[in-house]
Amino acid sequence: MSKISVDKLSIKFRIYHDRSPSLKDYVANLFRGKRQAAYSDFWAVRDISLEFNSGDRVGIVGHNGAGKSTLLKALCRVYESSDGKVTVDGRVAPLLEIGAGFHPEFTGRENIYLNGTILGYSEAQLRLIEPEVIAFAELEEFIDTPVKYYSTGMYMRLAFSLATAMHPDILILDEVFAGGDAGFMKKATARMFEMIDRANIMIMVSHDHKLVRSLCNRVVWLDHGRVVLDGPSDEVIDKYLESITNA
Repeated sequence: MSKISVDKLSIKFRIYHDRSPSLKDYVANLFRGKRQAAYSDFWAVRDISLEFNSGDRVGIVGHNGAGKSTLLKALCRVYESSDGKVTVDGRVAPLLEIGAGFHPEFTGRENIYLNGTILGYSEAQLRLIEPEVIAFAELEEFIDTPVKYYSTGMYMRLAFSLATAMHPDILILDEVFAGGDAGFMKKATARMFEMIDRANIMIMVSHDHKLVRSLCNRVVWLDHGRVVLDGPSDEVIDKYLESITNA
């Protein structure tokens, strides 16, 4: 049984300011006894406690900068907590910044092994899925070409094919994107729905509220890094949209 526990999670980012004032300003501030702070702290997520269990299909909604993607990255261990903790029981497939680990000088085939290792696959697993990844991406002719020569569509097809090659216990999605022509988009969408059906837990961020309503049985509304509401999809989305309308 898969499970994720988030216990009083907080994540802080340090924002550095311009440390190169003009000589005139520097001297003036020096005589005034003033020193400009070199940085300030920004809490992207603050004191969040949540639990996700098998069968959960959870949507995360909120305005830009609400902490949605930061929370997902914490669940995937991309970000470490500044305070609190995240406990994950189950294999996670993160579809966040697809292809972020690709090296432009490496061929498509070499990037399957590089990016696959980043995603947590063993070399033996990658050897098994390599033919299927290449075939699904429809890149047989270009797989030994450096990806810096790929079109955006080719690059995204390879990244999507690799990221979705195995069925995980826990599927985490951030604004799902698949590049390519209409034929590939149809195939990619079908694969996404298959993965969602087979995953024990699915957590997604999307600004497409119709999609969230159709796929999720629960929604968490974040605002300025804190949980505003956590409950049934229709109820939470309706209240979130009402807050936007009345803002």
